[in-house]
Amino acid sequence: MKIGFAAPVSGSWATPGNLAHFARRAEELGYHSLWTFQRLLSPVDASWGEVYRSVHDPLLPLAYAAAVTSRIRLGVAVVNLPFVAPVVLAKQLATLDILSGGRVDAGLGNGWADAEFTATGVHMRRQAQRADEYIALLRRLWTEPVIDHDGEFYRIPRMRMDPKPVQHPHPPILLGAGAPAALRRAGRLCDGWVSSSRADLRALGESVAVVREAAERAGRDPQRLRFVCRAVVRARPSGEGGARVPLTGTLDEIRADLAGVAAQGMTELFVDLNFDPEIGSPDADPAESRRRADEVLEALAP
Repeated sequence: MKIGFAAPVSGSWATPGNLAHFARRAEELGYHSLWTFQRLLSPVDASWGEVYRSVHDPLLPLAYAAAVTSRIRLGVAVVNLPFVAPVVLAKQLATLDILSGGRVDAGLGNGWADAEFTATGVHMRRQAQRADEYIALLRRLWTEPVIDHDGEFYRIPRMRMDPKPVQHPHPPILLGAGAPAALRRAGRLCDGWVSSSRADLRALGESVAVVREAAERAGRDPQRLRFVCRAVVRARPSGEGGARVPLTGTLDEIRADLAGVAAQGMTELFVDLNFDPEIGSPDADPAESRRRADEVLEALAP
């Protein structure tokens, strides 16, 4: 199982200096990938939690990281496809792929926050059908010399989109999904699956099985798919009351948990400290957050 790290994009530790530092250091330590996520808005009462109160755009930090690294892969998990037209996202990701020398992993999701749908002027109806059309359009925009599309949700007159991405046939498309129908879509249409921050880490294998079965039914080779775990890591002293949650505890305990994730069929995992409120909150002490993040980065290095 390949190990990645989440870039500092949420809370007080999400500074330009920290982004450059952790991107470079993760690459030096042999991490396979660097990841971001998307959140456009947050409620005034902070009811979505600390991690969502102050979040950078998901793609611009990856471009920043691309400029200070040369090997580590750059992934977004995920950008919500309804919020932007496919031609816009295709152009952004193709450009990022060129600037990074072909290192982009395109994680897509459907979104879940009503307020963000309202703010971006889209509705939540027929999300499954929208996603099918969107994913197919991305592939066409990245691979076909001329596009002429008139679909249910999107229309592109007969035009070209250049330059194309560096990766062939295109950057890998990974679907962030939890519902069975969405998991089947990942197996049927995409290059892999990304688990969410709320996924039960003890039940990942069940989702992997759904994705793999859907791939087989579609005549695709499930062995070629990628299965990526967002590992919400919370480093804490040993013995902090109650039953221990996987990936929460001492660094030794967390490292031991990684084998359980791999055993469920996950091919990749990235350590995400943005979802630890003691690090990813705007109110966290930035110097202490960086110190703790450096400690985790060193301890869990591949």
